[in-house]
Amino acid sequence: MADFSKQYCELNDMGFDGDFDVYEEWNKLPADKYIDIICEGFGFSAIAKDPHTDVVLVYLKNWDDDSKSAWVNFDDMFLEAKSKV
Repeated sequence: MADFSKQYCELNDMGFDGDFDVYEEWNKLPADKYIDIICEGFGFSAIAKDPHTDVVLVYLKNWDDDSKSAWVNFDDMFLEAKSKV
C-alpha cells in the first residue's frame, strides 16, 4: 500500500488527509536521529532531524542510481514541488 504525506496530499489535492504529517514525525525525533517513513508522492524514504539546525531533512531515494540518493531540505523540496503545480 502506498503512503502519502499530508503535505503531498494537500499540494496535489488528493482528496484525503494523507497517512502522516512530515512536521509531526520530525517533531517526535531526537536530534541526530531519523525514521524510516515513505512518501510515495515526494519519493522520500526517511525523515531526519539535523542536530545543528531546525531543518527537516528527507532522504530522496533514487531507485535507478543509489549514488544520486541524498538527504535534502524538505522545505526547499516542497517549495520546488509547489512551483511546479
